[in-house]
Amino acid sequence: MAIPVRVPPSIESLLSSERGAGLAARHGRLRAREALREAADRFRRGFLPAGRDAAETLLDAAEASLSRRPPAGPRPVVNATGVLLHTNLGRAPLAVAARDAVLRAAGYSTLELDLATGGRGKRGEHVRPLLLALFAPGRDDLDALAVTNAAAALLLALDTLANGRPVAVSRGELVAIGGDFRVPSILARSGATLLEVGTTNRTTPEDYAEAIRSGAAVVLKVRPSNYRIVGFTEEVGLGGLATLCREARVPLVYDAGAGSPRRFEEPGLRDEPVPAEALAEGADLVCFSGDKTLGGPQAGVLLGEAALVRGCAKNPLARALRPDKLVLAALAATLDLHLSGRSREVPFHGMLMASIEGLEARARSLAAAAAALGWDAEAAPLVAIAGGGAGTESTLPSFGVLLRHPGAGEAEAAARLRARELPVIARISEGRLVLDLRSVAPEEDADLLAALGDVLAPA
Repeated sequence: MAIPVRVPPSIESLLSSERGAGLAARHGRLRAREALREAADRFRRGFLPAGRDAAETLLDAAEASLSRRPPAGPRPVVNATGVLLHTNLGRAPLAVAARDAVLRAAGYSTLELDLATGGRGKRGEHVRPLLLALFAPGRDDLDALAVTNAAAALLLALDTLANGRPVAVSRGELVAIGGDFRVPSILARSGATLLEVGTTNRTTPEDYAEAIRSGAAVVLKVRPSNYRIVGFTEEVGLGGLATLCREARVPLVYDAGAGSPRRFEEPGLRDEPVPAEALAEGADLVCFSGDKTLGGPQAGVLLGEAALVRGCAKNPLARALRPDKLVLAALAATLDLHLSGRSREVPFHGMLMASIEGLEARARSLAAAAAALGWDAEAAPLVAIAGGGAGTESTLPSFGVLLRHPGAGEAEAAARLRARELPVIARISEGRLVLDLRSVAPEEDADLLAALGDVLAPA
């Protein structure tokens, strides 16, 4: 027996209807057309009911599909992984003050306008005084410049100071961080040539001295933030390198990766770079990130000897690497929070400061609520990490919830959490779904509980 052919109304007739025109006005004609075509295809194959007006059936399906379409661009998530600076999730979440600053700057703004004179201003001045006040108070001999990220800061420094000339780097510091950031690649793009010094595990002062005698124009020290070499090792600290470089009148550039205004109290983060200390040890120029331990937006900072920073600012490449108004607004607000003694309002620093007692109380409350919904749930001590290349050994005591779904495996439950309109990103360990609360803001606990309730519904 032949299956009757189901013929849907034409797409143009649907778009010409009052409802179709409304869909096109709200979502755009191209998207509305595509949604109606998909609905028509489902109708032909029998996946949509045929017992009522076909046009209304297709319009209902298209409207439902368009309403489920996520907004363009990155979406917010709840980070329950216990990785505070999660690279895949955008590293440091911005403070409320930084988000407000972004909104203020989103329209017309004083990006490059001097209100006093009515003439052209300098965009860097929105953050330069704040950077100097936070990282180099009382140092009139220093200057600062913000660029797009830490790799850009290093690229600009090397292009300015050593274009076409050798840069001495220890073989043990030729790092690869993340997918594509490699120090040798940055050196090549800057026009400088790589002069490898020492061996992977041992580099001595004499190795650097020989490199300088061989014509090195810059000595670069790189902090290998995401690994450690242990055992039979030797390296030259900034102080020792500074002595060599001063005598030879060769600039010493320190790629710190991250930069904190002060030493952290957390044991795993105590060795994180403090730019002011690096400059005090003798570095001429320090490059670091704005979205790691500082807790701001993705940005790079050059801090150091005023003449060197001014040279970098005058480099034509600086224009290509300058941050936009939204980054500058968020960075300025973050710096201001640190300067005003409100660093706890910076989410990364707030997560670090959260007490284990408070985390445990939240975990027990959430576990009890999850169990009431039908989950196998228990509160448990966990170990979080700073992440983002900050503090390779930065284990942080934490507390969270261990979960088992009553009818699905942990991988399926994790997938359902990710599939929500507000995705929850959890981790899986030893057959349990894990929600680590150190990376979850207290006000997000309600979102977690709502997500756990949703995931219990049949797929």
